[in-house]
Amino acid sequence: MKTISEVQDEIIEEFSLFDDWMDKYANLIEMGNELEDIDPKYKVDNYLIKGCQSRVWLYPTFEEGRIHFDGESDAIIVKGLVSLLLKVYENRTPKEILNSELYFIEKIGLTQHLSPTRSNGLLSMVKQMRLYAMAYDRKMNV
Repeated sequence: MKTISEVQDEIIEEFSLFDDWMDKYANLIEMGNELEDIDPKYKVDNYLIKGCQSRVWLYPTFEEGRIHFDGESDAIIVKGLVSLLLKVYENRTPKEILNSELYFIEKIGLTQHLSPTRSNGLLSMVKQMRLYAMAYDRKMNV
């Protein structure tokens, strides 16, 4: 299994193939379109990310020491952002998530090219994933 850094480097490489930001957005939209919809029973307030302008649901499960995330958004670009985060954090241990630094967001230029509300939403998604990791980490070490 690739490390979080290796996955981030692959994302950076993939986005570096596009010179134009419209092409990068198109890639992001395509990634969002490829993301499977989550089960409607998880599209409830408990799994809704606070701080996102569009609606984003993130449903975690914990099996054999690893966190599995299902996520979805009702906004197409945001769904692509969810897809990117899932690519990096899916099937990781809580420690891997907590000890990682997400540098791909800056390196591919998302911070500069997302609207402030989308940027805040992206940070809220990362924060929520890290909070789930923290909770599962504590649960393992009780």
